[in-house]
Amino acid sequence: MDLNLKNKVIIVTGGAKGIGEGIVNALAAEGAIPVIIGRSREDNLKVVDAITDNGGQAGQVVAELTRPEQCEQAVKAIVEQYGRIDGLVNNAGVNDGVGLENGNYDDFIASLHKNMVHYYLIAHHALPQLKESKGAILNITSKTAETGQGNTSGYAASNGGRNALTREWAVELLKYGIRVNAVVVAECWTPLYENWINTLADPIAKRKEIEAKIPLGQRMTTAAEIGNTVVFLLSDRSSHTTGQIIYVDGGYVHLDRALANA
Repeated sequence: MDLNLKNKVIIVTGGAKGIGEGIVNALAAEGAIPVIIGRSREDNLKVVDAITDNGGQAGQVVAELTRPEQCEQAVKAIVEQYGRIDGLVNNAGVNDGVGLENGNYDDFIASLHKNMVHYYLIAHHALPQLKESKGAILNITSKTAETGQGNTSGYAASNGGRNALTREWAVELLKYGIRVNAVVVAECWTPLYENWINTLADPIAKRKEIEAKIPLGQRMTTAAEIGNTVVFLLSDRSSHTTGQIIYVDGGYVHLDRALANA
């Protein structure tokens, strides 16, 4: 199926690694022009160069997304280079472990800036271009907004906010024909996830324990699977889909865990 994304300029925050990289690669495979916004030029260019070496198109802008002025500058740089924005994927963030009992005001607010505030800022600054293109916005969110996790108040609150903003923006932007949806991630294998699990006493056993609780296939979601869903939702093949929060998680959040052992 042709998703009609050829030469569409799509911003992907945090697109140099993990889920973001999966999204960028999926977009490039459809002939789109993903533009990474990330803090490391070296990391950004590794992904961009791999795509262009294979005949695709991609770009990058360096920005620290916790800095509001850099969010604005990044969007301006993209508009100056490409002259348009056809879509936005808000993806960057980190499960930073800012809890209630052991957290504090400064860390909590910093977590909101790492994980939610830049979602608003990038969308706000990209909106004039998205109105012209009747583009789409896709927010990556986490199961923690619904299930909780423990000791991660900042991240959970941010994801609750991401979900709420998805529905709020879908309503506000109806008049412009801009669709807004979210993809919720649960247990997805990424370099960050691997780094975390390798800090445990028995990483292999822990991974097997987690995967045993995932109903569909008893395996983790891949970044490519997230990317494929995101690309479809950005495309005009999903032209009547907006305000939806879609779980790409092998049934992890909503299906009976007993199914995983059936």
